[in-house]
Amino acid sequence: MSKKAMMSEEQLNLYHAEKMKKKKAVREKIDAQKTVEKGLLVVNTGKGKGKSTAAFGTIFRALGHGMKVGVVQFGKGSRLTGERIALEKFSDLVRVFAAGEGFTWETQDRAKDVKMAEEAWDIAKEMILDDQTEVVLCDELNIVLRYDYLSLDEVLAVLRARPAGKHVIVTGRNARDEMIEAADLVTDMELVKHPFRAGVKAQKGIEF
Repeated sequence: MSKKAMMSEEQLNLYHAEKMKKKKAVREKIDAQKTVEKGLLVVNTGKGKGKSTAAFGTIFRALGHGMKVGVVQFGKGSRLTGERIALEKFSDLVRVFAAGEGFTWETQDRAKDVKMAEEAWDIAKEMILDDQTEVVLCDELNIVLRYDYLSLDEVLAVLRARPAGKHVIVTGRNARDEMIEAADLVTDMELVKHPFRAGVKAQKGIEF
């Protein structure tokens, strides 16, 4: 029998309090060493669901702090998503642009896809470089970069030229190695299980 299993409830409570006290001291020491403040480049990639969902969670967190945000969706213009509906309630703080008529496998028109990607990037670039927008989400930008609809070198140059405090979030599977290298925070969403494989269609409020 372990030592903890032999403790009384009072002893367990004291043991827990002492353990958390030590953990708090370690945490405070670590936090005190973190003094850099900068705008972050955040990349959400991988085959699992949740890349855009996590990004919009960050956008709503920023809005909760009264920050001005910009959202550009590459390739999702044909579907009215729940997040776009919700963002309309924050029209004084957010600017949203949804490009395209669906994903590239839906349009099957490369020339049109490239044109719409360029249009969306022009707007995203303006948001990334301005002095007012504090957080910019480029949703599915990794997809258009994967298909070479935009110049990766230009995108990375704009990201490097952004104001020092500007946060940019980039989503989409198959992030380019150069984008990952440039990022401050990268999350690779791993697919463990998805209802689509069991014949379940996309659900309102979950998928869109």
